[in-house]
Amino acid sequence: MPKEKKLQPPQHQDRQPGREYKMKPRPRAKDEKHRGSGKLQGMVAIITGGDSGIGRAIAITFAKEGADVAVIYLEEHKDAKETRRLVEKEGGKCLLIDGDVGEEDFCRKAVAQTARRFGGIDILVNNAAEQHLQDSIEKITARQLERTFRTNIFSFFFMTKAAMKHLKKGATIINTTSVTAYKGSPHLLDYSSTKGAITSFTRSLSQALAKKGIRVNGVAPGPIWTPLIPSSFQEKDVATFGSDVPLGRPGQPEEIAPSYVFLASDDSSYMTGQILHPNGGTIVNG
Repeated sequence: MPKEKKLQPPQHQDRQPGREYKMKPRPRAKDEKHRGSGKLQGMVAIITGGDSGIGRAIAITFAKEGADVAVIYLEEHKDAKETRRLVEKEGGKCLLIDGDVGEEDFCRKAVAQTARRFGGIDILVNNAAEQHLQDSIEKITARQLERTFRTNIFSFFFMTKAAMKHLKKGATIINTTSVTAYKGSPHLLDYSSTKGAITSFTRSLSQALAKKGIRVNGVAPGPIWTPLIPSSFQEKDVATFGSDVPLGRPGQPEEIAPSYVFLASDDSSYMTGQILHPNGGTIVNG
């Protein structure tokens, strides 16, 4: 087996959610070559985990395409304010809402606040996640298990339930799953299980909402350089993160965001119940 190549400086953050402003190098969230063409003009999107990483890139790219966004985040105020600045720089309005998506009451309030501020909701992006590496199933506590499931899959139910009264015909729901849902992960048993649940949730929800004219799809990123990485992996593993995929490097959030624009726009009008796989070349079947 070839030696893994160091791609980033070794680094570690002690708590989740991670802080993007502490990362070296900083993730790339804004593709300077991308020019918006109004694909989401006049729409309103609510994005969980939207303060950093993939969520930040989605918020910026949606704004480029004409959408206003509500960014749901947990505690990372500095990152969230930077995301708002970047969204507003692209001409979009940005509402920041701080809270725990693992709590259903908060999700109801966040959706209601978004609808009041912008007059409705057209796009729901369920993106928030956390992960905690363990080298054996015996080390996964009941507390960790419940926390991971609450953030990673319960929140998708909570946010979707709350949003349903606002989502009309033509609305879209996009769920962030993961390549681990398809290939597994021996050190992320609970995380990969939630991602498998998200894939099934996406397929089932798409069938349930098809008659309402609401499309539901998902995105299953591979190794992406986000704050989740240094806040969950050891320093030596962070340094080689992403080197094991065919393209030989981690993806940048700006490379993932176009998948969400495609699924949120009429470009994907004949797609529902599907998963896109921007993962650096990992072959996925199923």
